[in-house]
Amino acid sequence: METVKGEILSIGTELLMGELTDTNSAYIAARAPSLGIAIQRMSQVGDDLQLLAGAFAAALERADVVFSTGGLGPTQDDLTREAISSALGEEMQVDPDLLEDLKAWFRYRGADMPPRNTKQATLIPSATTIPNNQGTAPGWWVERQGKIVVAMPGPPGEMYNMWQNQVAPKLKGRVRGQVIITRNIKTTDLAEADVAERIAQFAESENPYLGIYAKHDGIHLRIIGRGSTEEEARALMEPVESGILEIMGPHVWGFDDDSPEGALAQVLTESGLTVATMESCTGGLMASTITDVPGSSAYFRGGIVSYSNEAKIANGVPAETIHDHGAISSQTAEAMAKAARHRLAADIGIGVTGVAGPSEQEGKAVGTVFIALTTEGIVKPVALRLPPRRTVVKYRSVTTALVELTRLVRGLTSG
Repeated sequence: METVKGEILSIGTELLMGELTDTNSAYIAARAPSLGIAIQRMSQVGDDLQLLAGAFAAALERADVVFSTGGLGPTQDDLTREAISSALGEEMQVDPDLLEDLKAWFRYRGADMPPRNTKQATLIPSATTIPNNQGTAPGWWVERQGKIVVAMPGPPGEMYNMWQNQVAPKLKGRVRGQVIITRNIKTTDLAEADVAERIAQFAESENPYLGIYAKHDGIHLRIIGRGSTEEEARALMEPVESGILEIMGPHVWGFDDDSPEGALAQVLTESGLTVATMESCTGGLMASTITDVPGSSAYFRGGIVSYSNEAKIANGVPAETIHDHGAISSQTAEAMAKAARHRLAADIGIGVTGVAGPSEQEGKAVGTVFIALTTEGIVKPVALRLPPRRTVVKYRSVTTALVELTRLVRGLTSG
């Protein structure tokens, strides 16, 4: 089946200045293949009409579907509409119905529409409106000579919503290309080389293709299947996924968009158990990650960042434990977990201590981490030797702690 080629233009001088990070392109690129669109190029273009018009014209020469994000606001440097109009040689005109919708949007919020917002109510003959219920910037769906341009707003929340509810459903019915499906299997506890050796038998196929990626939350295995239909692609992938799960089962903690904090939220909510943390080398990252989930106050009692020995002792860690075993030890991690559980009246306590770097401490190498989980009558210790990079140490420690906590809770409630 012929490939439907796609291209992405991210628009805004702030992207080129490093003031904003382009997450929209990654979002689109991850989802377009399942609609039968193969993304072949991504570009960032500043707020210059001539450059933008040239970028759209060139993209339409190369691709069948061109996605753009940004430049749909009401200010003079929002030039996406003008650029598409120039590239296609069509004149923009104010659409009365769209203008009234914009005015109603402002009235609903108790304000009059500023005159400059009128440009957001313009269309060209080849364009129809893509509704935006999250803001004032409607998108454009443009079709001409067998090519499609999909112009979406730059704020990620608005763009994601528009993609999910408007763009993806419309593309699904219009595009007839090879479908590409991905399945992401997320693992922990093992190094990248170890994982690669264990699943080597699946790595030589081209369809499905298996990629191995080291991420801050562990090693990800991405299966990519191609077929004329979604069902055909998934059928090709199923034996590979089943084989990987059979080999890697105990080390798999999630799939696709799963997160350690999300999985933990589910088991804690279902069990009714609560948790408290005391962390040193992770500097509060664990508490922050747990509370990234809405509603986490139902099961998270609180966290203590005991970065110094004095702070550990002040929060209930016995001084003799640190003196006898060191601050970076399994014994101290256990004492931290017990102190957090007691002080914050939680069912389960977590303690994390280690060496984030850049230099060793207490004769222990960078990347040495001790984690402990405690509940009534149970102590679960975990020792890690992580790559000696500060960010990796912090994130991998948090991921491991949350995954191990999820496993512990499942074990407590399975009986």
